[in-house]
Amino acid sequence: QVVGGKVKKPGKRGRKPAKIDLKAKLERSRQSARECRARKKLRYQYLEELVSSRERAICALREELDMYKQWCVAMDQGKIPSEIKALLTGEEQGKAQQNSTKLAKAGKTEANSSNP
Repeated sequence: QVVGGKVKKPGKRGRKPAKIDLKAKLERSRQSARECRARKKLRYQYLEELVSSRERAICALREELDMYKQWCVAMDQGKIPSEIKALLTGEEQGKAQQNSTKLAKAGKTEANSSNP
C-alpha cells in the first residue's frame, strides 16, 4: 500500500511502542506509587481529623442534652434550677434595657420634632 508517498505494511494500526528504557519506566512507576501512597496518607489524616472533630461535637451535644434532662427532672419536682433563673432574669433585664432604650429614643425624636 502506498499512502501519502509512504509505503505502509499491513498489520497493527496506531503508534508503535517507543523503545523506553526499562529502568526509567520502573523508576517512574515507583515514583507514581510513592505519590499515590502520600496522597492516600493525607486523605486518611484528613478523614481521621474530621471524625475526631465530629466525635468531640457529639460529646459536647450529649453533655448539653444531659444538662437539659437534669433541668427537666428538677422542674418536674417543682424546683427551678439556678441556671434557668439566671437566664430568665438576664432576659428580663435585657427586655427592660431594650424598653428603656426605645423610650429614650422616642423621647428624643419627640423633643426634636416639637422644637421648630
